[in-house]
Amino acid sequence: VWAATAGSPAFSAAPLVLYDGTCGFCAKSVCWILGHERDHEIRFAPLQGPTAQRARERFPRIPVSIDTVVYIADGRAHLRSKAILHAARHMRAPWRWGYAMRWFPGFVLDVGYRLIAAVRYRIWGHADACQMVTPEQRARFMP
Repeated sequence: VWAATAGSPAFSAAPLVLYDGTCGFCAKSVCWILGHERDHEIRFAPLQGPTAQRARERFPRIPVSIDTVVYIADGRAHLRSKAILHAARHMRAPWRWGYAMRWFPGFVLDVGYRLIAAVRYRIWGHADACQMVTPEQRARFMP
């Protein structure tokens, strides 16, 4: 977890998930979130875009590599498995119960995360087209 640096640019208060915009698994995961969320607050942006670049200015420890999902909320950036657990608080039950696991050590949880990240293109391929989303959902996608 990293807090913003002093003098960093302003960032919206709405929770934001940064994901690999070319990854098939990541695209399916975003669609899964859209189908299971309870509060419809999370916004989404690809790690390859300008929104992610602005996030890196505020949170310098967000890696430039695109193999890390990032969840930004409440002035903090969470990476990898911690990002997923913190985003779980926006899901319907039973998925939101995963939020309680955020206290587990990240290095332990990240073992599985890094394994999936290493093989995601081989298994799920690249996202060559956007999944159909409603106009309301589309408005929550940042460049």
